[in-house]
Parts: sequence; C-alpha cells; structure tokens
Amino acid sequence: MQFENLSTVNALLNFICLILLLNGYRHIKAGKREKHKRSMIAAFSTSIVFLISYLLYHANVGSVPFQGVGWARPVYFIILISHIILAAVIVPMSVLTLYRGLKGNFELHKPLAKKTFPLWIYVSVTGVIVYLMLYHFFR
Repeated sequence: MQFENLSTVNALLNFICLILLLNGYRHIKAGKREKHKRSMIAAFSTSIVFLISYLLYHANVGSVPFQGVGWARPVYFIILISHIILAAVIVPMSVLTLYRGLKGNFELHKPLAKKTFPLWIYVSVTGVIVYLMLYHFFR
C-alpha cells in the first residue's frame, strides 16, 4: 500500500464529511429528523474512517514540512494550529452530541449540536485547506 496517497484520501474524507454535515443541517431545518440522523451518523462514520487513515498515514510517512514562504507560512500555521486544537475538541463534542441525539435526549442534544456543528464544519473545511496548502499550492 502506498501510504503517501492517504493524504489525498484524508482530504476527500474531510470534504465528504463537510457535505454530509451540510446535508444533515439542511434536513433538520426541513424537519426531516430521520434523514438528519442518517446524515449525521454518516458524517461521524466518515470522521472515524478519516481518523484511522490519518493515523496510518502519519505513522508511516511522518511529518510533512510546509514548503511555503513569506505570507503563506503564518497563514498556514494559523490555520493548522486552529484546525488541530478544534479537531481535538470536536471529538468528544461530536460523540456526546451524537449520543444525545440517538438517545432522543433532544433538550440536551440541540444546544450542544448548535455549538458542535460550526466547529465541525470549520475542522472539515480547514482540513481540506491544510491539505491543499501542504501538497498542492506550495510544493
């Protein structure tokens, strides 16, 4: 297996997660609770696959240094650091949000979901941006 290709797979998984999150949001706003539930379970599952792929990639490839210079370096590192911090935060938040939703505890699910959703969107988007900056724009 070529582990180098997993960076592209990881970016695609982040993008798929973003689409699933937006789809779930659209469904809940339309009152389609069952479709929302399926979209969010799919987004969570995609995130789990991403995490496994990400860990495999970095265990085999290691760290990839950023090649950009000038203005790109601070921009990249601001995005990367915020992405890493919020990715760590989103893990327990998404687990708890999903758990509350699946248990039907909507009084506690909804306020947490309102906080989890924008952070998860940010992590998904910045994951793709980090990939593009690291492997395509500044190589």
